[in-house]
Amino acid sequence: MLVAGIDIGSITTEALLFDKEKGILGYTILQTGADSKKTAEIALEKVLADPAKNASDVSYIISTGCGRKRAAFAKEAITEITCIAKGVNYLFPEARTIIDIGGQDTKVIRVNERGRVVEFEMNDKCAAGTGRFIEVMARALNVELDKIGEISLSHKKDLTISSICTVFAESEVISLVSEGEELEDILYGIHRAIADRTMGLINRLGGVQKDVIMAGGVAKNIGVVKALEKVMDTSLKIYVEPQIVGALGAAILALEKVS
Repeated sequence: MLVAGIDIGSITTEALLFDKEKGILGYTILQTGADSKKTAEIALEKVLADPAKNASDVSYIISTGCGRKRAAFAKEAITEITCIAKGVNYLFPEARTIIDIGGQDTKVIRVNERGRVVEFEMNDKCAAGTGRFIEVMARALNVELDKIGEISLSHKKDLTISSICTVFAESEVISLVSEGEELEDILYGIHRAIADRTMGLINRLGGVQKDVIMAGGVAKNIGVVKALEKVMDTSLKIYVEPQIVGALGAAILALEKVS
């Protein structure tokens, strides 16, 4: 039985094909761009082309993410909180705390043994502590986005970025550069600021409850991962492709609809 999940986020869109017996058959990740509706259609076409399937072969499609209502071909739209929780539960059944840092928001979700959402906290009013925040800082420092995590691991000083606003934090970073601070120390300060902000959300839920899973594109940044592990005093579990967790959850929910 074939189903699909599609996660239309602010930065990227993921489409995933799931089979009841074989599990994940394939997935695709695209930049969302200005036309999320078109991107969603292309993402579905691409994921169907990989295992050579037709749209008619798919029994049920669920969309999620901030642009979930843009996927006209989906039979149902479900919030990303629910889909992330379901996807994580499939991959890591022992998970109780989920950290998802995406392009424009940070979510901390507490789940039970069935992958049901117990409670959650979300930073969606400001880009501070999100993927967009990291992109802005990378541009300000003229560093390639996919390298800043590794560079930060060689830091020697624990610099503090005190501003929680992205605009003010950028000014603070530029000031640190002019003061002669080392690049790796500044990058660590940026990652630590993200970790501290995320820890604030975790504390609102009563603190760390193991196992802790990280999902979302920022989970690919080893600097953020290590900074989070330090402030939480525990290790994070991360799926090999953390960006597809929401789409996976949507697909599993779709399977439940037709099973």
